[in-house]
Amino acid sequence: MQVDANTSWLDDLARDGYALIKGAIPRERADQYADKMYSWLEGFNLGFDRNDLSTVHKDNLPAITEKGMCLQYAVTHEDFAWSVRGEPGVVGAFEKVYNTEDLIVSFDAVNFGFPNRTDIPPNKPWPHQDQDPAKPGFRCLQGLVNLLPNGPDDGGLIVCPGGHLLSDEFHKDMADEPRIPAWTPEWYGFTENGMKWLENKGCKWVKVCADPGDLLVWDSRTPHYNLSSKTNQPRFAIYTCYMPVADATQEDLKRKKDAYERWVGTTHWPNARHTGSNVGRRDGEADPHNRFEPVNKPVMDERTFKLTGIPYIKV
Repeated sequence: MQVDANTSWLDDLARDGYALIKGAIPRERADQYADKMYSWLEGFNLGFDRNDLSTVHKDNLPAITEKGMCLQYAVTHEDFAWSVRGEPGVVGAFEKVYNTEDLIVSFDAVNFGFPNRTDIPPNKPWPHQDQDPAKPGFRCLQGLVNLLPNGPDDGGLIVCPGGHLLSDEFHKDMADEPRIPAWTPEWYGFTENGMKWLENKGCKWVKVCADPGDLLVWDSRTPHYNLSSKTNQPRFAIYTCYMPVADATQEDLKRKKDAYERWVGTTHWPNARHTGSNVGRRDGEADPHNRFEPVNKPVMDERTFKLTGIPYIKV
């Protein structure tokens, strides 16, 4: 499903559980963000060269998971990450969903997906929901901003349209199915039996294609995962998730302020219930190239700074 940035896409989102918002960021700025992301990787001076994909190797890069995720090294607070979060076309989409400008944003991961990697474990399908089955209903709209061309075989987001509407029925029918272990109850992985259940309901899996500057959003109940590229095209994305500040407690906001001041990341939940670390690991040990503050600290306007939640803390 593709919609223009100026189109009312809320009904489509409600039906399919996801939407692709074209041109949420102008192409020129999207290209600049991608350039900054490449420069950030090259700035480790470990041998990575954006013009030579043979230099894509764990020895030449910071710690990046097989799914492309990078959370450490203060990358979640680099200027490019915060500039993307503050883009009017990005935050504006979430304002439409929640019908408020009083939002806070997650300090979520940055995705550096490179093709044909054999130096790290393969990225196997990991279909899941990012929501506790014991807490049903719409609770979270997740998002990512795509920053490089992303075609059918270039890896990226895979979704199960309409699966969010079946979530309650699914978890009732699968109540006795042993759960895949997870570090948080806010993650539910689909077992082989769960996948057959979805198939029997007529559910199909769709690869979402996107151009630089497009915003992808999805209901956290929508089954989804990502795949690696089968071409020579890298995939760069910044995860963006917003929620009304009214849904966060003062304790949440204080914890979020602490995360911001320590330059650490969070999960996709903007209330910062879980905060991360900037300690990347290399060969099982703390990476000697770890960074504990951004190389280029963000310079934020008033609107973007409100997304940190700090202005909403009551003295």
